Amino acid sequence: MSWATLFSAVNAAALGLWLVLLLAPRRHGTIGWLRLLGAGGLSLFYVMLVATALTVGFGEEGGAAPDFSTIAGIRAIFASDGGVVTGWTHYLALDLFTGLWIAEDADKRQMGRVMQAPILTLTFLAGPAGLFLYLALSRAIWRTTGD
Repeated sequence: MSWATLFSAVNAAALGLWLVLLLAPRRHGTIGWLRLLGAGGLSLFYVMLVATALTVGFGEEGGAAPDFSTIAGIRAIFASDGGVVTGWTHYLALDLFTGLWIAEDADKRQMGRVMQAPILTLTFLAGPAGLFLYLALSRAIWRTTGD
């Protein structure tokens, strides 16, 4: 399977998982299942990609194991399609996990889904920015309610 195919597959999977998070009813353990199958599945795929890279390299024809200790080594990793797919999978897994945490915490705080939607969308598009927005809003809103 080509790196382009893997990239498309991981993107499609992440988009589908985010749509479920945004649109599906949250009952019967929806968040838990998304955490296990979604963030867990992307994380497992990431681990498999890293294990492959450490044993055969990221290049189309194999090569040396990646060097994570220098900027030149990181640049070399992302110069390959395999490195891009692996790095992107890393981002997708952590952003989804963050989105799931935000949704679960917001549900506990009884924040409406309409208010959650832009925060979760920003988390999907720019992970840390969405997390920052949620932390800032939840702190500002719940500070006055004793939380």
